Amino acid sequence: MHPSRTAVPRTPTGPAASAPPGGSGPVLLAVGHGSRDPRARAVLGRLLDRVRALRPGLDVRLAHIELNAPLLAPALEALAAEGREAVLVPLLLAPGHHTGHDLPAALAAVPGLRARAAGPLGPHPLLVEALAGRLAEAGWTPADAASRTTGVVLASAGSRDPRSAAVLRRTAAALGARLGGDGAPVPVLPAAVPDVPGALAALAARGRPRAALAACFTAPGLFAARAAAHAPWIAAAPLGAHPDLARLVLHRYDRARTTRPARELAAI
Repeated sequence: MHPSRTAVPRTPTGPAASAPPGGSGPVLLAVGHGSRDPRARAVLGRLLDRVRALRPGLDVRLAHIELNAPLLAPALEALAAEGREAVLVPLLLAPGHHTGHDLPAALAAVPGLRARAAGPLGPHPLLVEALAGRLAEAGWTPADAASRTTGVVLASAGSRDPRSAAVLRRTAAALGARLGGDGAPVPVLPAAVPDVPGALAALAARGRPRAALAACFTAPGLFAARAAAHAPWIAAAPLGAHPDLARLVLHRYDRARTTRPARELAAI
């Protein structure tokens, strides 16, 4: 392992992954936000295909909070009708209204379902690895990390929830350390989409006009496109089906099912 990298927990693969405790385990219901971009659902489908490949035999399904079918409410009702247990894994990168309100409300509306909800995907070292990987694919190199004229803006959808901003600041700091390697951390400024130009200006004011954009989005959509349009240099693609994001989805699933007992939804 590179000495400058944070240790990243590994999600088991192979025989151990194909036979987790309790057989195939509860259904993993991945919950995306939903998007009018026709590419978004296909990208999330490829992400979940990677999850299935990592954990053969696990029932992995997709639902959306809005805009795209299958929607969350009928997906939960179907699970209850099947008598299945489920773990909801939000494909959201930080806490916000959807994780704090929409998911609990949807669960409470199906009291016959045994389920629990995992936390959002961030912050986590695997998320940082996925962000760094997408930047490298876009053209970021170790020489860029060593340059005193480069920086990164970590673009996200943003949220009014103060926890979201805290998570994104932590993720930005970890990404800067990861990109810096053995040297000084790379300046990484988190910014919600409307604030991306301001973050770029702040980097330029610090003598770092050559700014890359890291996309803290799970799939293509309006916000990701708006953020990329501001990039003065390279713009990383959304995280999509990156292998480390698939591992992170499984990590959140495993953590939720082993640290919180299954219970009736009204008691969660």
